[in-house]
Amino acid sequence: MTRTDNDSWDLATSVGATATMVAAGRARATRDGLIDDPFAEPLVRAVGVDFMTRWAAGELSSADVDEPGAPWGMQRMTDMLAARTRYIDAFFAEAGETGIRQVVILASGLDARAYRLPWAAGTTVFEIDQPQVIEFKTATIAELGAEPTAEVRAVPIDLRHDWPAALREAGFDTGRPTAWAAEGLLGFLPPEAQDRLLDDITALSADGSRLVAEVFINSGDNGDALNAASQKWRENGLDIALGDLGFPGERNDAGTYLERHGWRPVRTPLNQLLADNGLPLQRTDPGAPFAQNYYCIAELHTAR
Repeated sequence: MTRTDNDSWDLATSVGATATMVAAGRARATRDGLIDDPFAEPLVRAVGVDFMTRWAAGELSSADVDEPGAPWGMQRMTDMLAARTRYIDAFFAEAGETGIRQVVILASGLDARAYRLPWAAGTTVFEIDQPQVIEFKTATIAELGAEPTAEVRAVPIDLRHDWPAALREAGFDTGRPTAWAAEGLLGFLPPEAQDRLLDDITALSADGSRLVAEVFINSGDNGDALNAASQKWRENGLDIALGDLGFPGERNDAGTYLERHGWRPVRTPLNQLLADNGLPLQRTDPGAPFAQNYYCIAELHTAR
């Protein structure tokens, strides 16, 4: 289904299902010994999408669900998520070492970092997502008996609404440096909404704040390649067309946009990240989705 500016979803449908898919990838990567996220598989099971549960549990193989030689598939996604997870985990660790004790995870979905990372004492983690997503994850993790490793403050609001006000109401301090995460988010926003999000982050950030983001580069071929990959998924019961979940149109390069607004970005191309983690590289031909994406860590310096 084509996205609209006012569409809705849950963790099993439309763009919301990508949060469950990410958790399934993390669960599979945990089984493969690439990362350690003990909450990913239970969260996926609780959502109840059979295909994703079976992938998370290791009951499906790449041969079952991926087209041979295709530029995208569940195994490629899992490898990318393993590398991305390590990268962002390291980002938060380094931010903590610099003294940052305020963290915001945007569109937090089924992210369990507030429960599995060794946060420094005094750290507050704000999780922003739609109310039903926040409620579901909080209840499911509570049923597991898990305790957070930092103070967790939920901010149940759609990012299309006035989330900066809701964040401040939850106790966010604009005078303290913040570590922000926009993981797998920007590419699912309309181009103008991406700019608006980055503007809001900048306005809320004190000097020394840091941001980690996955930056999506425009490619007219991505949608077709993603939908081709998901065809075999549909044959295995997953009714989702990944290529329809983004918004068309040219968008500003996020790293360059941040630089113009006082941030100092450092870019890491996807294939460099995969290589650094000893994982298979993504194809770089024009039809390979995400091949031109990069990962960005930026630090804000307000002095001009």
